[in-house]
Amino acid sequence: MSTTLPVLSLLESRVLGVLAEKQRTVPDSYPLTLNSLVSGCNQKSSRDPVIEAAEAEVQSALDSLRSLSLIVETSGGRASRYGHNIERVLHIPTQSTAIISLLMLRGPQTAGELRINCERLHKFADIASVESFLVELSEREAGALVVELPRQPGSRENRWMHLLSGIPVIEERVGAGTAFPSQSGDITVGEIAAIKANVSKLEAEVSELKALVSKLCAELGVSAS
Repeated sequence: MSTTLPVLSLLESRVLGVLAEKQRTVPDSYPLTLNSLVSGCNQKSSRDPVIEAAEAEVQSALDSLRSLSLIVETSGGRASRYGHNIERVLHIPTQSTAIISLLMLRGPQTAGELRINCERLHKFADIASVESFLVELSEREAGALVVELPRQPGSRENRWMHLLSGIPVIEERVGAGTAFPSQSGDITVGEIAAIKANVSKLEAEVSELKALVSKLCAELGVSAS
């Protein structure tokens, strides 16, 4: 394998993650049709960020992944079907594919979170076994596929992030007190929608916190300003 790793957009990594996930969770429906892939990419649960990708965008992502040999297309029946080719291209075992898939689908996670979330894809005996595969993926001679992120304030465990969308840039948000990772790659319409959805979610959470602070201040008889 070349030491140059593919750099995937958010939607491309989402498509690849969905294919690996569905192979294990709904084997009778795998390989997937384009329609099933779109539904899997736009799932509201077990996805971070949540996106709204159009069929044409998913098809474009498939074409890009096919050029990297990361997916295979089969014909027959009423529609073409698609499967992933992760193990063969990246030369990794199925356990590592499960981990990377969850990182592509749900974003950065701790080893403990990965063990729980991977349950339907691969049952790891304990957190130590997950950490072992993470270290192996981070120290590959052919190029690291995951990286351990700096520990967040108040967290006991470090999170891990996949590198198939490029090397993360840790950006400090003023006043937030938290480091947010970002990755390189062109932004698609689906990704913009995901960003807007996350902003709306954060705004709602801020409003809830403000209301809680106002309530507490009222109970304590102090000014909320």
